Amino acid sequence: MVKHVILWQLKDELSAEEKENVKAGIKEGLESLKGKIPGLMEIQVNMNGLASSNADVMLDSLFEDEAALKAYAVHPEHVAVADGKVRPYTKNRVCLDYEV
Repeated sequence: MVKHVILWQLKDELSAEEKENVKAGIKEGLESLKGKIPGLMEIQVNMNGLASSNADVMLDSLFEDEAALKAYAVHPEHVAVADGKVRPYTKNRVCLDYEV
């Protein structure tokens, strides 16, 4: 199995209210992918970091294998969420993929 973890920082120009709305949209959009993409076993978005955090949103997901992760990256449902709810609002993305 493969873990896929992403941390995002939201754009500075977003107001606090906009950031909360964006985080909720990212969570709803990504978590709605469960059951729609083959090989995606678990997906959870955390948007309630402590004040000591330097990231705004975390994706924690689990895939059957590396091939499933690669297929997820280009799956139309995932691309729609990424292009509509994530990429327009984020300034930085850090990713770690690893086998478990």
